[in-house]
Amino acid sequence: MTLSLRLIALCGVLAAVGCASPLDVPASLEVTQLSSGWFDAGLDSLGRNKIVPVVSFRLENETSKELGYLQINAVFRREGENEGWGTKFVRVVGTEGIPPGAASELLTLDSSRGYTGEQSQSEMLGHRDFVDVKMDLYIKHRAQQWALLDTLDVDRQFLIR
Repeated sequence: MTLSLRLIALCGVLAAVGCASPLDVPASLEVTQLSSGWFDAGLDSLGRNKIVPVVSFRLENETSKELGYLQINAVFRREGENEGWGTKFVRVVGTEGIPPGAASELLTLDSSRGYTGEQSQSEMLGHRDFVDVKMDLYIKHRAQQWALLDTLDVDRQFLIR
């Protein structure tokens, strides 16, 4: 095969690969084994109790193909507010991928921001100034753009790790 035929064949292969439609990541994954609540983050610098929101889940591959190179960016927000209240970035899988019908390892995401107070953690959850938190879960596959996978409520319950 001559060099020019090899180049034409290579260009054809690259064009076919480049023309593949991008994966609809949100439609390809399901959030399963969801658990959320508030975790004791210890004492702050002033000796007050601190609690932070935490969400745990697995991502199940709903496609017929292995899904690799997945990343998650979680943005915590207090209800009624647009400003982020902490973020968490996690690499879900790399080259090893998630086989069809299988689920990822358990992912646990928490915010660095939370509530502080002199009272106990359970009293903090019932305080009149307590505002519930939601977590926007963004997913990215390979070099695709970030896409909103789901918005999850953080339950008003105290969790023990």
